[in-house]
Amino acid sequence: MDQEPISALAALDDPLRQGMYSHIRQARHPVSRDEAAEAVGISRKLAAFHLDKLVAAGLLRTRYEFVGGIRKVGRAPKVYEPSDLEVQVSIPPRQHDVLAEILLAAVLDEGDGETARDAALRAAHRHGETLGATERGQVRPGRLGTERALTLTSAIVERHGFEPDRETPTCLRLRNCPFHPLAAKAPELVCGINQAFLSGLLDGLQAATVEAVLDPRAGECCVELRRASDDDRTDAPST
Repeated sequence: MDQEPISALAALDDPLRQGMYSHIRQARHPVSRDEAAEAVGISRKLAAFHLDKLVAAGLLRTRYEFVGGIRKVGRAPKVYEPSDLEVQVSIPPRQHDVLAEILLAAVLDEGDGETARDAALRAAHRHGETLGATERGQVRPGRLGTERALTLTSAIVERHGFEPDRETPTCLRLRNCPFHPLAAKAPELVCGINQAFLSGLLDGLQAATVEAVLDPRAGECCVELRRASDDDRTDAPST
């Protein structure tokens, strides 16, 4: 059991393999050898070698499928997609220290008549708000429309263990939970903390055009960042 993560980490020590693995994780569709090779700028033959290493490490799984659903004469090509091992190996690294800080703050600052869960959510929101306010003070972005707010938020959360994926100009999915596997043990609490933390981050950034909503999907973070439901404004240049 202990050998799998070591083997996987060793496989990702090579920058080409790491690049292909990241591309396949973000692709949202099975990836062919040709596509993987093009993503990192190497030959198909060399890509096959590195992809097989990732499969052997348990990071990818394969099957045979016609790309794009178009059937051609002959055998379907091999395609690659992420395996379930990403639960144990995280890119970017998980941020258990962030969760620990939030929970510690909740314990030390729990108010009278306040439940432990409420204290944790309040601490998470405050933690995110402080982070957002600090970032805003450094970047000085002015008024943030939806798309610019999501771009700025994406860069911040990526530095803090999330794996952002811009599904549309006005929607940002988080492809991983930086607090996994703790989320598997207490999903309602951890998802609530995630939402409170990200809502606080948006408040600190003064990004009123974006909201953090619970939208659980298998294998992803439970929170989605998207245009606020009561905001119909278009982005405007900052002042």
